[in-house]
Amino acid sequence: VQLVESGGGLVQAGGSLRLSCVTSGFPFDDYSIAWFRQAPGKEREFVAGISWNGDNAYYAASMKRRSTISRDNAQNTVYLQMYSLSPEDTAVYYCAASQTYNGALYVPRTETEYDSWGQGTQVTVSS
Repeated sequence: VQLVESGGGLVQAGGSLRLSCVTSGFPFDDYSIAWFRQAPGKEREFVAGISWNGDNAYYAASMKRRSTISRDNAQNTVYLQMYSLSPEDTAVYYCAASQTYNGALYVPRTETEYDSWGQGTQVTVSS
């Protein structure tokens, strides 16, 4: 099982970034995928998640109007498009996978519900 994030970097406040999570080694369309982030000195937190078929997405309140999560099951890839970034968005962003059962559209929102993780990509927003 492998999840590889990319697309992070340094961006000015108000800018945008698109993160990608390329996966392999598991049946991608049987899994919900989510993005979490961890800022220095803080706990890892949920950012956004998407159901196995893309029909259901859930966002943290802080990102709901400033991000879009999507997936391409043909490419085993999930994207997180972020807009209007602020220095408070500076963090390491991780993608994670959670197996879905019986076609459920539930999107897990806690770390413990995800069993596979990527190594993370750094996002730094300058003021």
